[in-house]
Amino acid sequence: MKGVVFVLSFLIGSVAVAEVIVPLRTIRAKEIIRAEDLVQKPADISGAFSDPLEVVGKEARIALYAGRPIKPGDVGPPAVISRNDLITLVFSRGALRISTEGRALARGSVGETIKAMNMVSRTTVLGVVMSNGSIEVQ
Repeated sequence: MKGVVFVLSFLIGSVAVAEVIVPLRTIRAKEIIRAEDLVQKPADISGAFSDPLEVVGKEARIALYAGRPIKPGDVGPPAVISRNDLITLVFSRGALRISTEGRALARGSVGETIKAMNMVSRTTVLGVVMSNGSIEVQ
């Protein structure tokens, strides 16, 4: 029986510990993460980022506290449109292309679907944020 306990304690004591990425300082929500804000720390936390290149250049979705591992839901692509920005609404169907002025009703990054208001008709529409800062109306 003592041999089994020894083998189990030996196996449990040799658990591999991975490196995770943690902030060196508190990073506020909506702030872009820089390489100098991060450090690798040994820890056994599933789902946390282990490569700094996966995090650098992304935007913090929530406050990231120093020493706490960063998980995929904590960061995302940077927003190109902020709430209340004046933007161009674009509707395309075949050869037809209509554009008008609108106001963003939410923040959004490229590829996200957000609400916007058509400034002429005051109608709320849904659209996809494009890389040039316009919204492609669905």
